[in-house]
Amino acid sequence: MDALIDKIREGRFWDFPGGVFPPERKAMSNQAPIRLLPLPEKLYITVKQHIGVEGHVRVQEGERVLKGQPLTQAMNPFAVPVHAPTSGTVTAIGPHVAAHPSGLEDLTIELTPDGKDQWCELTTLPDYQQRPKSEVIEAISRAGISGMGGAGFPTHIKVSPKKNVDFLIINGVECEPYITSDDMLMREHAWQIRQGIDVMTHLLTPKYVLIAIEDNKPEAIKAMKVACQENPNYVVCSVPTKYPAGGEKQLIQVLTGREVPSKGLPIDAGVIMQNVGTCYAVADAIFTGRPLIQRVVTVTGEALKQPQNAWALLGTPAGHLLQQAGYQSERQQQKNWIMGGPMMGFNLVDEQTPVVKITNCLLAPDDKLMPELNDEQPCIRCSACADACPASLLPQQLYWHSKAKELDKAQDYNLFDCIECGACAYVCPSQIPLVHYYRVAKAEIRTQEEEKEKADRARDRFEARKERLEQEKQEREEKHRRAAEARRKAKEARGEEDPAQAAVARAKARKSGDGDAKAGVAAAIARAKAKKQQAEGESTSTADNASTQAPDKKDKVQAAIARAKAKKAQQQSSVSEPNDGENKTATDDAKQDKVKAAIARAKAKQQAKRSESEAQPREDKQADLSKEDKVKAAVARAKAKQQAKQSESEAQPQEDKQADLSKEEKVKAAVARAKAKKQAREQKDNDQS
Repeated sequence: MDALIDKIREGRFWDFPGGVFPPERKAMSNQAPIRLLPLPEKLYITVKQHIGVEGHVRVQEGERVLKGQPLTQAMNPFAVPVHAPTSGTVTAIGPHVAAHPSGLEDLTIELTPDGKDQWCELTTLPDYQQRPKSEVIEAISRAGISGMGGAGFPTHIKVSPKKNVDFLIINGVECEPYITSDDMLMREHAWQIRQGIDVMTHLLTPKYVLIAIEDNKPEAIKAMKVACQENPNYVVCSVPTKYPAGGEKQLIQVLTGREVPSKGLPIDAGVIMQNVGTCYAVADAIFTGRPLIQRVVTVTGEALKQPQNAWALLGTPAGHLLQQAGYQSERQQQKNWIMGGPMMGFNLVDEQTPVVKITNCLLAPDDKLMPELNDEQPCIRCSACADACPASLLPQQLYWHSKAKELDKAQDYNLFDCIECGACAYVCPSQIPLVHYYRVAKAEIRTQEEEKEKADRARDRFEARKERLEQEKQEREEKHRRAAEARRKAKEARGEEDPAQAAVARAKARKSGDGDAKAGVAAAIARAKAKKQQAEGESTSTADNASTQAPDKKDKVQAAIARAKAKKAQQQSSVSEPNDGENKTATDDAKQDKVKAAIARAKAKQQAKRSESEAQPREDKQADLSKEDKVKAAVARAKAKQQAKQSESEAQPQEDKQADLSKEEKVKAAVARAKAKKQAREQKDNDQS
């Protein structure tokens, strides 16, 4: 470390690859002191003027604000507020053209000055060394300070690193042609810049502070040496003039010989870098309490009568600054205003484009020195762009892939290591605006990454919500289970039956009942089949069973009467003896009567069997019938019996004619009636069962 510092003190530095040496043209604007300008009619304060997140607007249209009053509130660590540059009224809040190469609109607060320039209450921290570092960092954040060298990174993030710092480099190189704002600031306010360096040294505790200034600024080098002579750890370094020596990575390599890795940060090499304008703003915030509301802007170019450096309030329209410098429209065929230098700046599309925290120059060149570019020519593959690139990239390859929208391949060639210095475009003989293609490709890649990040966040939110709902469901189920268990235990303690268990028991009982019902149906079907088979067996019995129905008491009486009549007729026939012809006739009649009686009994049996067979299937289906259905079946059986009795009564007169039957036939008839009685009783017993 000591050898490195000795080398730096001796003025021996390293070099970076590439680089160009364009005409400086700085003497046009560094011959007069920094000028104070009158207030413009309108101020357009862009809400986001830094890398990070915009703040939340805390004012409303029609509200009067004071100078230095916060207009936005930081809601994110990477957000810094913006403040009112002067007192006045907020007349509009909405989109307005922004200071960006795209020329697109951004959220802007329009302020109409009242001319009173009335300040709000300010808070200072002169004893910052006795205060906690967090309080000092918070004061820097409240002041809305971000890097003023071009990147616009929030300063309060940069002064609170998580790694040790070897070198704090103060960048006062200002290598781009025409621009002299940092040069004039160091000339006129070297002491205040030194105060800002003291505050940052207190926060970062670096081993050494290197103040880098190009050797084409001798007055600024002298002023800073005088301001820093009291501290031996502050080393003012006069570096060789070469564009772009003011680039962050290039300057670190020139001073320390260390290289920042690709996609890395200076802190990875043990270095923190701040611009001289940022140091001035930090001192202003800590010692006077004033937020960042103005900056020095170089207004220069051959189309101006009075090129100068001026204190420009943030939000001042570019047209107002150029008019104050004496813009001569006849020097340009059409308006060609550039915000920034000729190498890294961009053309303005509207003269109402406002000054922001990173605006260091407004350039209006004439047509002779910066003629309108012709249409680009095809690349001749001369490799001049590769020789001039200070980042050791391959601009030709990046150009082809960026133009063809092959963004993945462009990233493979380290597109984001390009610092957009414009050295490649400056030396291109085909006048190809290479940096334009690189910027467009970077913007498209950032847009894709933002969309992917949004989609990832949406997916994460969806999955988190799904997981949360599932967890809540499980918690509810567990809560209900515990509550049911508690109720069950409480009922068991009181000797009550658990409703859930009772319901389960009832369900099981119903299930077993359904099984019993099925078994009952099967048994009924079996009984019906048995009865049917029994009926079929009875139908094959002898035809002598004259009566299949059990005679009741009345039937028995009628049978007795019939027998008595038969006996009486027999006695009468025995008394009178007819002649042979008469006997023959009587015998024939008796035979005919027997035949008729047999036919009548057969018909009666057939009708009885038919009635029984019709009633039997109904009986077989009565196992599961209701009481009403059983009654109907019994009525049907009674009707069948009645019909059988009627048939038997019709056959009875034929029996009366059997008086002359022999004793053997009477015995057979009696046996048949006995069998019929027995079957009737069995049938009755079966019906009753």
